[in-house]
Amino acid sequence: MMAQRLLIGLAGLMGAAGVALAAAAAHGADASRLASASAMLLFHATAILGVTSLLARGLLHGGIGLIGAFGFVIGAALFAGDLTLRQYAGHSLFPMAAPTGGMVMIAGWLAVSVAAAAARK
Repeated sequence: MMAQRLLIGLAGLMGAAGVALAAAAAHGADASRLASASAMLLFHATAILGVTSLLARGLLHGGIGLIGAFGFVIGAALFAGDLTLRQYAGHSLFPMAAPTGGMVMIAGWLAVSVAAAAARK
């Protein structure tokens, strides 16, 4: 229950950051990186809310579903953080941060699939 509340709070922060980055992308010159960062944050914030709802209804295996949702948080933070830092600071978070974040998000989606297959209901 505590992990689900944490995820909901993180999803809210991700959603707010996604909207802020979308606004920055709309008003900035050559801000396509920010638009991509915004999209990943907004999509995965919504996915986290969906996963927590499915977990609460018992439609996903609890542990595996939580791993998938936290993968969304970590992956989106790496991806969006790297692109945002490149836009504003001119350097990356660390080498291969955005692709690593993308792979973590993909792994999160696969974990959600496994969590659905492994659910008891």
